Amino acid sequence: MAERHKRTVRDLRRTNRAAVLRRLYFEGPLSRQELGPLTALSSGSISNVVADLLADDLLEEAGSVESDGGRPRTLLRVAPHSGCLIGVDVGETRVRVELFDLALKEVARAQRPLDDAGHDADRVVRHVLDGLGTVLDAAGPPAGRLVGVGIAVPGIVEHDTPDGTVVHGQTIGWDAVPLEARLRRGLQRELPALAPEVPLLIDNGARTMGQAEMWFGAGRGAKDAVIALIGSGVGACVVTAGEPYGGATSSAGEWGHTVLNLGGRTCRCGALGCLEAYVGAGAVLSRWREAGGVQHDTDEEAALAGLLASDGEPAETVLQETAEYLGAGIADLVNLFNPERIVLGGWAGLALGRRLLPAVRRSAARHALRHPAASTVIELGRLGPDAVTVGAATLPLRGFLDAGGQQEGPPRMLIKRRTGSVQH
Repeated sequence: MAERHKRTVRDLRRTNRAAVLRRLYFEGPLSRQELGPLTALSSGSISNVVADLLADDLLEEAGSVESDGGRPRTLLRVAPHSGCLIGVDVGETRVRVELFDLALKEVARAQRPLDDAGHDADRVVRHVLDGLGTVLDAAGPPAGRLVGVGIAVPGIVEHDTPDGTVVHGQTIGWDAVPLEARLRRGLQRELPALAPEVPLLIDNGARTMGQAEMWFGAGRGAKDAVIALIGSGVGACVVTAGEPYGGATSSAGEWGHTVLNLGGRTCRCGALGCLEAYVGAGAVLSRWREAGGVQHDTDEEAALAGLLASDGEPAETVLQETAEYLGAGIADLVNLFNPERIVLGGWAGLALGRRLLPAVRRSAARHALRHPAASTVIELGRLGPDAVTVGAATLPLRGFLDAGGQQEGPPRMLIKRRTGSVQH
């Protein structure tokens, strides 16, 4: 009975810490007096929780504001340098690793290209481990404790298997790759102080970008939204009642593999007529070449920029068709999910959207049912081409906030791999 009571008190303390920490993270700086109504906690509870968080160096003072006839009220905020986060984007042409402080300000970055070997799983793991070592080497004492590592990948992510998190990436040749287990083994060899304690969280890239845009970007304030990622691949994060929807096997959001044209172009997944085979970056460039366009760059991002800068008839025809295809795909999202907002992101989505957004909106309006379309706003993402990496970092950040800033076991350390020194 005493043990049950002890657990209840611990859980209540954690819940209260999480409520205060979340409010200060997303709405701070705030005073103690403002935190009361926002968290529904008593003034005594607020004082205790704030004192607790200050003692853990998770909060810092951020100035003061005048009060009505009383002493100035001290403002509080989450201390950006009290911890750090790592986000990893396993992209289409490279692996990007970024180290952030708690305010998601970049501290260090490493990038490894994916060459002719493509997405060979062993090579991707090697790039991730090298990137982790590089950014940790670059981190100085202000970076604080490592909260966790988030990794965004293409494909379907299956959690809680006997091998940990497993990735099914049909378009990149991954069939149930035990990515978490492989990374854990690599960490044990090369950064043993991080394994197995450090949280290592893996999710689909569109879902991580969706969380970032919902928290900090174009989706903020919406309860029902779809965040679409368009690069070489095409995916989406469907948000209902403020939470990402995963479906029965966490594979919801594979928007790029909905059929746009029965018996149409061959998609990277092997099926015919998928949306990705018409609006993915590689597919758009293929249609341009087939129409007589001249592609001077082998790099997809540079080649797409060249297409968008071209004023020839092949380019204009392909871009008009792309706007029509993309609008039709968006209309499906409108009719299926009735979202408040649809956000277009990803490097190709942003590049195409800056040129084609008005035409995409017109196409979506033509293909969608009028009533739901009238209440849906279509706009571009606001976090730029790094949105997936930022989103990956929000995976451990979310756990950190939910836990009230607490962690199991001893504080995790930042490791200077090449010098052999350790920072607490």
